[in-house]
Amino acid sequence: MMPIKLLVVMDDVRQINIKKDTSIAMLWAAAKHGYQLYYAEQDDLYIRDGRAYGQLRSLQVFEDYQKWHQLGESVDTPLADMNVILMRKDPPFDMRFIYSTYILERAESEGVLVVNKPQSLRDCNEKLFATLFPHCMVPTLVSSNMLKVRAFIAEQGDVIVKPLDGMGGTGIFRLQHGGLNIGATLETLSENGTLPIMAQRYIPDIVNGDKRILLLDGEPVPFCLARVPLAGETRGNLAAGGTGEPRLLTPRDYWLAAQVGPELKKRGLLFVGLDVIGDYITEINVTSPTCVREIDRRYNFGIADRLMMVIEKKLRH
Repeated sequence: MMPIKLLVVMDDVRQINIKKDTSIAMLWAAAKHGYQLYYAEQDDLYIRDGRAYGQLRSLQVFEDYQKWHQLGESVDTPLADMNVILMRKDPPFDMRFIYSTYILERAESEGVLVVNKPQSLRDCNEKLFATLFPHCMVPTLVSSNMLKVRAFIAEQGDVIVKPLDGMGGTGIFRLQHGGLNIGATLETLSENGTLPIMAQRYIPDIVNGDKRILLLDGEPVPFCLARVPLAGETRGNLAAGGTGEPRLLTPRDYWLAAQVGPELKKRGLLFVGLDVIGDYITEINVTSPTCVREIDRRYNFGIADRLMMVIEKKLRH
């Protein structure tokens, strides 16, 4: 039986944070499963005469914090030579990312399993996708109309506003009715009313952490990472200084996962991160979810290994 050929499309593997990177955990797991690994960055992908190609490099990975990778020479290779492609390019979700999904979709049409599905990466904006499940969310408004946003702030009293394309907690503000700088904040986020932004009722439970719940083909991992904000901070993101605390899922967490799981399966979203504060979903992360290493360090669940088993099951069908 021929080994599975796996291509990872990611940021520069030489620059990752080896102690916490989720993509390297996936590659370590794939290597243990006997996969042949290949590596490309976004700019290495291209289309020639209707077929998708990449300037691919063979990749070896090692569970060694001093030397975790070895790359071969770059070779122009049809992406259809791969069995599976992991799209692990970190946000921002910009036009370069969208063009990459079109190239990967061409490979998918030739029989390659792409994780996550390229069309769904385009369709499922991480903020807007969550609004498919309003019964799982606090009151939420998406609009570029500043009068509507101001009215929402007055109605709710205490809200979080954020851009639709942010990551790592950037551009997130807490605004209270009657507070200062509401106009300036909204003008900045919406680029003077030309871009829609999201406003959500503030959830006081943020002090107990913003939970990242991982789902594999729609099924939740039984543990999450609660990202607890610094004192006086409204953002729990680790990139914004939050502290990660691995925890067991609660019954409510399982219920929330059950609400979105079938839709994730239908859309070919095999590896997804729900962001949950208190009892409510705030975002659904599909592009490059993280937190595998922090959860596994505490619970040794083997999340990446289980993802490889999901991939193998998909390839058999």
